[in-house]
Amino acid sequence: MRQNGSALALGLSTMAMMASFVIWSVFSPIAGQIQELYHLSTIQKSVLIAAPVLLGSVLRIPMGIYTDRFGGKRVFAATMLFLVIPLFLAGWAHSYWLLLLCAVFIGMAGTTFAISLTYVSRWFPPERQGLVLGLAGLGNLGGAAASYTLPFVFNSYGLQWVFWSLAIMIVIVTIIFSIGTRDLPPPAKVKTFKQSMIVLKERSTWYLSIFYFLTFGGFVAFGAYLPTFLKDLFQLSATDAGMKTAGFVLIATLIRPLGGYMADRIGSRRVLTAVFAGIIITSLAMAATLHQFAGFSVSCLAAAALLGVGNGAVFKMVPEVSAGNTGAVTGIVGAAGGVGGFFPPIVLGIIKDLTGAYTLGFVMLMLFACVCLWLNQATKRMAIAKQSAAA
Repeated sequence: MRQNGSALALGLSTMAMMASFVIWSVFSPIAGQIQELYHLSTIQKSVLIAAPVLLGSVLRIPMGIYTDRFGGKRVFAATMLFLVIPLFLAGWAHSYWLLLLCAVFIGMAGTTFAISLTYVSRWFPPERQGLVLGLAGLGNLGGAAASYTLPFVFNSYGLQWVFWSLAIMIVIVTIIFSIGTRDLPPPAKVKTFKQSMIVLKERSTWYLSIFYFLTFGGFVAFGAYLPTFLKDLFQLSATDAGMKTAGFVLIATLIRPLGGYMADRIGSRRVLTAVFAGIIITSLAMAATLHQFAGFSVSCLAAAALLGVGNGAVFKMVPEVSAGNTGAVTGIVGAAGGVGGFFPPIVLGIIKDLTGAYTLGFVMLMLFACVCLWLNQATKRMAIAKQSAAA
């Protein structure tokens, strides 16, 4: 029975996550138009964009745990239907503060990452989970879809129908998901929230969180800040910068399953060793080519591939950390990655204001990759020592 439902669980869960990520990314593509409509300051616009993303990252922790306890189908469907409320209210909002309140609750869309990966992981054996969780992670493409479609909806039908059309879309997706999927039987012993959070005592949980802070956080940060780089450094138009950033996002997302597949074949630690070493090199290359468009572009595309492979490899390790608490580990690691995407842009802005250049930011990225490389090697030595002691 599991064999029969696994493909549907993977396919429909990825579809549902992609639809949810369109909603999670709703403000970024049309932030400029909203700023003009509501006469917002730059800080107000930034807060509006950040509110759903930050909340959607932090709440991945409880939602992953609840998926383990109550089943992915129920939690996923309930979360998607909940989104209808803030989306409809956002369409009627006539003040910035009401729109910001709606944005906070729209952040629940970001929690579907933890729900989807926790749900899908139960359908497949450990030896296939790297590739499978990489495929499930393709739901991140919802962010790219938002960038392409939502400005068109805004220009054609207005701000109200941006939100209302997404509300209608998520209801349809929820119905399809609910009809096509089912939950596996729950574990014999259901753990409480406190018992699930015991994974915080595991060093591996923290290591994976740091690794994902770099790989997924780097992916999000580049997606958010690359247009600024390209406009400031090379005087590209907003349209050209957006198209080139979309290429970065597509490469990093589409290559993620390859990272999971490679981790299945040769082990996550070996893949991550190559990823972190590669990020060290590409960080230095980007720092050295800040005024050479061709060199900087090649370095960015190489970084996109490395970050995508790293994302897939990290999540191959999640079920290995605590097989009975996959939801908790998924939520914690996913939250670290989401939050990690918003520190680099802030730091880069401060560095630019203080030094007049972005060079120091890439040096800091290189140093953080060095830390991750060292930690990865340390965990490898610990795993070997543990196996030797068991033998």
